[in-house]
Amino acid sequence: MAANLTLLYATKKEDIKKRLEDYKKIWHENDEKIFSELAFCLCTPQTKASAGDLAVKRLLAANVLFTGKFEDIQPHLTKSGVRFSNNKSKYIVEAREFFSQNNKMNIKSKLNTTDIVGLRNWLADNVKGLGMKEASHFLRNIGFGRDIAILDRHILRNMIKYEIIPELPKTISKKKYLELEEALKKFCRTSGIGLDEIDLLFWSEYGSLPIEKMK
Repeated sequence: MAANLTLLYATKKEDIKKRLEDYKKIWHENDEKIFSELAFCLCTPQTKASAGDLAVKRLLAANVLFTGKFEDIQPHLTKSGVRFSNNKSKYIVEAREFFSQNNKMNIKSKLNTTDIVGLRNWLADNVKGLGMKEASHFLRNIGFGRDIAILDRHILRNMIKYEIIPELPKTISKKKYLELEEALKKFCRTSGIGLDEIDLLFWSEYGSLPIEKMK
């Protein structure tokens, strides 16, 4: 089974590395772009990525992502198909306030990218609506996914498929997340596939890489 994955990786490697380079370029954009990526990740739990992407695009088009109140943001999330739009709208507003200074977005200076594992923990602890998975997703999307895993249900099912873990965990605490992540890291070291690459590789089994967002 793992041999089949290695063969698939050989055919997808160039596209995967290109996508990862695209993610790395995001960090060199402005604070508003970085916050847009954070807003996207706040929208995605139990929601399709395409719906989260559409919601952020609508918020940007309506010019409310960086200035709008809860009541300005919530309808756009609902119309886009984002589940739990009330909570997620509050999370976006609270995150915007947390990362703003003098009414200006100031997120990049607050992210210590010299310690990505520590930064992920800090995000999960300090940004309401972000757990370990969402914090990992955000950091990957801005180019810092090399040492962390996005353990969504899709990835976990693939970990069962490739006999990395025996079954889906019923709940995932922070401790359990780190244990699962370490198991995936071990598999990646053995297979020669990067931790940041394997998420995209698993997705490519369905025919394409994850959507490119907010262009």
